[in-house]
Amino acid sequence: MKEQDFINIIKNQIGDEFLGDDCAYLKELGIVVSQDSLVEDVHFKREWCTPFQLGYKSVTVNISDILASGAKPAYVTIALSLPDDIDENFIKEFYSGAKSALHGAKIVGGDITGGKNISISITAIGKTEGRKISSRSHAKAGYKLITRGKYGLSSAGLVELMRGGNNKELIRTHLEPQIDEQFSKDISEQIQTDYAMMDTSDGLADALFKIAEASGTSIISNEIEGMFGAEDYHLVAAVPEEFLEKLTDFYIVGDVTLKQDFVLKIGNREYKNYDELKLFDHFRRG
Repeated sequence: MKEQDFINIIKNQIGDEFLGDDCAYLKELGIVVSQDSLVEDVHFKREWCTPFQLGYKSVTVNISDILASGAKPAYVTIALSLPDDIDENFIKEFYSGAKSALHGAKIVGGDITGGKNISISITAIGKTEGRKISSRSHAKAGYKLITRGKYGLSSAGLVELMRGGNNKELIRTHLEPQIDEQFSKDISEQIQTDYAMMDTSDGLADALFKIAEASGTSIISNEIEGMFGAEDYHLVAAVPEEFLEKLTDFYIVGDVTLKQDFVLKIGNREYKNYDELKLFDHFRRG
């Protein structure tokens, strides 16, 4: 089964009132909540990263979801499943890395248990006061898609690791991704209308497709180098064109249109279903 198949089953079992975005927006509590897991030999290999880098990236991928919602990072809990060969130095370095990635949030608890491999599960909570919270379902025809940063560097860093290369800058980009708190703040504190925003943890092409699909629109995008690579952790937002006057330091990657016979068009290539993008699937066998 594909990842989306599992998600659809979960929606059918528990409902989808809070499902659909990377953060659940609990409006009555004034918070957003997100949870991500990293599993050894699926998301990382110990020989490729230091404990500091593992702690840093584990928190970063969660804080990135909070920023994508437009909220302010507030609290983090960390649950670790660790094999017998982990020592106290690993724990010290891991939490040192985790603390360096908080963007103002605080670590307030968690859990430690044993296991055959390292498994990390982190919950992040963001405050919504003074912020307009995004949803990938809020893109509207006429909106512009905007982002910052260069794409493809993280996936290039992963390739460098896989082939045993020594380009330290590319490898660092993959293991210590930088996330854009200011971009999130500039949008969520100033915008008044509904808007869509996602991080590009699964690729810019992935984010554009999911925004279009969730919004019942289509998106026409420029061809951006590296847009099919994953784990850049930039933000991409769909906002009204007139709102662009309030922002600086961004570039336009595409336009939201009324629903057409494709979901996403990149250059001359039309994508009608997600599988056509041929992106990474956590549950793909082989």
